[in-house]
Amino acid sequence: MFDGMQRRVVSLWFPRLASDRVLRARPADAPFALTLKQNNANRLYCLNMAAEEQGLYRGMSYSDARAFCPDLKSVPADLPADERFQQMLARWAGRYCPWVGLEGADGLVLDVTGSTHLWGGEAAMIDDMRLRLGRAGLTVRLGLADTRGAAWALAHFDEGIAGAGEAQDRIANLPVAALRLPEKTCITLQRLGLRRIADLAELPRATIPRRFGREVLLRLDQALGAQPEEISPLRDPPRYSARMTLPDPIGLATDVMAGTARLLEQLCTKLKHHEMGARVICLTLRRVDQANQQVELRLARPLRSPARILPLFERGVNKVDAGFGIDQLRLEAVQIEALPATQISHAGAKSQDKLDDMITRLGNRIGLDNIIRFLPADSHIPERSYIIAPAAYSDPAGSSWPVTRPRPLRLFPPEPIAGMGPRPPQHFRWRRMSLTAARVTGPERIAPEWWLVDESWRSGLRDYWKVNTRQGRRLWLYYTPQNPGWFVQGEFA
Repeated sequence: MFDGMQRRVVSLWFPRLASDRVLRARPADAPFALTLKQNNANRLYCLNMAAEEQGLYRGMSYSDARAFCPDLKSVPADLPADERFQQMLARWAGRYCPWVGLEGADGLVLDVTGSTHLWGGEAAMIDDMRLRLGRAGLTVRLGLADTRGAAWALAHFDEGIAGAGEAQDRIANLPVAALRLPEKTCITLQRLGLRRIADLAELPRATIPRRFGREVLLRLDQALGAQPEEISPLRDPPRYSARMTLPDPIGLATDVMAGTARLLEQLCTKLKHHEMGARVICLTLRRVDQANQQVELRLARPLRSPARILPLFERGVNKVDAGFGIDQLRLEAVQIEALPATQISHAGAKSQDKLDDMITRLGNRIGLDNIIRFLPADSHIPERSYIIAPAAYSDPAGSSWPVTRPRPLRLFPPEPIAGMGPRPPQHFRWRRMSLTAARVTGPERIAPEWWLVDESWRSGLRDYWKVNTRQGRRLWLYYTPQNPGWFVQGEFA
């Protein structure tokens, strides 16, 4: 990569990455550990220094650890969060060099060839890394050498810097485990008296793969520089954005919409190429006085259709204060979701698109979370026969509601009324209104779900009646025969 320049590699090892991540938010000096279920048993996954000082170790049974250290605090491990945190550290390490990769689940590897002088030398750069990471509450061990394998060995077994050309001498006395070999292989080598890297390096090369496998020779050559080992840097996540710089300022909403239309074509082309759809799109307008105006659009469904997205920007663009003019437009999909290509084969697709667009328009006025839809639930109990879900984050019911009897438009908690006997009362008072029954339909008996404990159904069976009153009210009444009483629970349209 750098012709004529000695390659230099830094290895960062975070021995307590998972526990440090959690303790950064809630520091604690007491013994602390993360637990992970392995082979149907909770075991310690990562510990802080205080827990290790109590004699606890990784892989230890959680029950044994609690018996050994009653003051142990613990939370379940979150492996995806640890992975995201490691990737965040990799992006942070990009301040030192552009070539940063992940090293296992708890380390980073940096190719700092040609960049150490920017930090005042290798020692100064290592000190800066250690200082910044320490301030962030992270335990780190660092190694710097000519090869990735030697840097890893130093970070894990002999923290420090191996000068140019000194890697072989520096790691010679380290254990064979410093070659990144499997534990089983290391045990085999130690049983044969090959405890140090120097012991292994003194053997004839031809005998090593025959006796111990090709991986042993490969790792030895990588550590000593005889076999090159590349670093696979993290790829930056794709940014779905488009920008337009104007030769002359604009101020009319129609001009802004025209520019937005051109940017949407570019943005949606990128989204289509990666089979993604936008859920949140931000339009940033830079004025000539360097002030920014933003129009944020939250969509009810992932979209990448310019024709559907553009009209939704109109309301926000009309509110923009253009000042003395706008000279730059930038459009970015700040939240995206997978949107694979699908074939539209039913007539209801256009109706669904119109519904989604309406939800989007309303959501950008009052908030998407404030728009709900009712979905059928698997229960014959009236108040549990539906669920309420955010309209923007749920799909409509795939089929019609499984209703065999008419149900009221409004359903509310039961309200008692005066009545005697199993037949609906001819005259009754409800909500300060005197009502007279004109027509009754029923009864429909509904039994409680015996497998659930519901305090509201402790009265037992319910006999429901539809009652039309002379005053125009169409109510849903029920009678409880096991505990006699009448109640109003709903109202028809």
